[in-house]
Amino acid sequence: MNNKRTSGFWFVMISGILIVVLLLLGQTMSFINYEFTVSLGLQEPVDQIGKIGVAVNKAFGVGDTIIYIPLLIVGLIGLWHKKKWGIWSMVAALGITAYWPVVCLFIIFFSVSVPEVNFTDVYSYVVVLGFITLYGLWGIWYLYKIKIN
Repeated sequence: MNNKRTSGFWFVMISGILIVVLLLLGQTMSFINYEFTVSLGLQEPVDQIGKIGVAVNKAFGVGDTIIYIPLLIVGLIGLWHKKKWGIWSMVAALGITAYWPVVCLFIIFFSVSVPEVNFTDVYSYVVVLGFITLYGLWGIWYLYKIKIN
């Protein structure tokens, strides 16, 4: 791997660390204390998404906690130490990073006509989820371009 830490490297690292923190607060905590994550604004309340929506959010929280978060942490550590396994772990984590917001965005689009679902600000979801998807895709491309020894 290239020894120089470029602005792209720092963007991947800092954004990745921020995502880990948000995942721990919003996803891990969602299945431990869902109301806490709602109070932080990191999950939607039951009156907006219904009981099935809460169940889906909690399930994503479990999956994120046992697969995504550890993979992202291992990727960040490996990148910091300039290890090949760090690149591969991070590419896998960035694949998840690009995937989940697309799923969530289409859950929102497909649930617009569902009576117990009431998303109040779809535009903000599109912007935030779009940015996260672009970060994941850009990060994969960036890591692909890094020279691997």
